[in-house]
Amino acid sequence: MTQRPATQEQAYLTALESFEKNGYANDPSWAHDIRKAAMSRFQSLGFPTSRRGNEEWKYTDIGPIAKAKFRSLDSNAQPRVNAADVEGASLGEPGWSQLVFVNGGYSEELSSVSSLPAGVMVVNLVEAMRSTPDLVQAHLARHADYEANAFTALNTAFIHEGAFVHITDGIMLDEPIRLLFLSTSQEEAVSQSRVLIVAGKDSKAAIIEGYAGISDGRYFSNAVTEIVVGDGSTVEYYKVQQQSEKAFHITTTEVALGRDSNFSSINIDLGGKLTRNNLNVLTEGEGSSSVLNGLYLVNGTQHVDNQVIIDHAKPYTTSRELYKGILDGKSRSVFHGSIIVREGAVKVNANQVDKNLLLSDQAEADTKPAFWVYCDDVKCGHGAACGQMDETALFYMRSRGIDEKTARGLLTRAFISEVIESISNEPLRGQVDALVQTKLQEWLVS
Repeated sequence: MTQRPATQEQAYLTALESFEKNGYANDPSWAHDIRKAAMSRFQSLGFPTSRRGNEEWKYTDIGPIAKAKFRSLDSNAQPRVNAADVEGASLGEPGWSQLVFVNGGYSEELSSVSSLPAGVMVVNLVEAMRSTPDLVQAHLARHADYEANAFTALNTAFIHEGAFVHITDGIMLDEPIRLLFLSTSQEEAVSQSRVLIVAGKDSKAAIIEGYAGISDGRYFSNAVTEIVVGDGSTVEYYKVQQQSEKAFHITTTEVALGRDSNFSSINIDLGGKLTRNNLNVLTEGEGSSSVLNGLYLVNGTQHVDNQVIIDHAKPYTTSRELYKGILDGKSRSVFHGSIIVREGAVKVNANQVDKNLLLSDQAEADTKPAFWVYCDDVKCGHGAACGQMDETALFYMRSRGIDEKTARGLLTRAFISEVIESISNEPLRGQVDALVQTKLQEWLVS
C-alpha cells in the first residue's frame, strides 16, 4: 500500500506541536486553547485553492503557496540581521520608537522603545500576555475571524511573538510608532506576524507597519493585524510592503471602530510576487468614520489583490475609499470593495473609487465594487476605471519641449499623487514619494 504524502497542512500541524512543547510552553493556557482551535479550523478549511465558485479567490491563485514546502522557524533560531538591514528598511525618523521582527520573531537588540511617554505600551506580544493578560485576552483573536479565513486561522495557530500596542485613554502621541517585519529567504522561511493595537478612549496615535525582504529570495509572509479604536479616538495607520519580488505576502487587517472615532489607512504595495491584502472595517459605534486609501505598483508577472470590506453596522457613519494602481509588463491587479449598510444604519455616507493606469497591453486589472445596502436613508456611491496613458496629454507635453521619458514619468507620477499627498506625516510622505519615484524610474529605464 502506498502511503499518502504529507500535505502542507500536516506540515504546519507538526511544526505547531513542536513549538507547543518547546518555545510556546510557558504561554498562558488561554493562548494554547486559541492556537489549538485555530489549527483545528485550518485543518478543516485547508488552503482556498479551488477558484470555481469561490468568489473571494476567483482572480487569485494561491496554489503556489499551498504546494510549496515553506519552513516554520523557531524564534530562537532566527538568521542574523544587522542594524544596516533595519536602517535600510525603516521608514520615518530614526528617533521614533520601533519594534523589529525577523521572520516573525522579536529582536530586542534591534528594537528601540525607550522614548515612549507614560501610558503607552509597545512590547512583544509574549510579554504583554504575561504582564497584562486580561487586556490581551479581551482582544487577541476576537476581531480577526479564523473560522472563515484559512490564512487567518494559520496565523492564529502560531500566535506567540508579535507586536502589542496599547494607548491609554486620553493619550495623544506626537510621534508615530513603527512596527517593522523583516523576512529572509533562509530555507524558504514562513513568518506568521501578529499585531494587536488597542487605542483607548479619546486617544490619538499613528502606526507605521512595514514589511520588507532583506534578500531577493522566495519566502512566505502571512500577517494578521487587529486594531481597536476606542470611542472618540483617532488612529492613522500606514502599511508599506517592500517584499522580495519572489515572495508571497498575505495580510489580514481587522478594524473595530468605537463611537465618534476616526480611522485612516494608507496601504502601499511596492514588492511581492503574489500579494493579497484583506482589510475589514466594522463601525461598532455611531458617528465613526474611516478613510481608506491604497497605492500599488506592479510589474513583470507580479500580482496584487486588495479586498476591502466596510461594514456600516451603526447609523451616522462615513467611509471613503481611494485605491490607485500602476501596472506594467504582464502584471495583474485585483480590487474587490464591498460596502455593507446594515438594517437601521441610517444616514450612512459611503464612497469608494478604484483606478488603474495600464502601461502595457499585457497588464490586466480586475475591479469589482459592490454594495450590500439594507437601509433606505443612506448616501452611497462608487467608481472604477482602467485605462492607458492619455496620448493627448503626452503629445501636449512633448510639444512643449519635454522628452517622452520625462513626460511619461510626470504623467505617471501625477496619476498617483492624490494618494501620496494624503499621507499627513511629512517625513513618511517624502520617503514614500522617493520609493515610488525610484520604482517608476526603474521601469522607464528598462
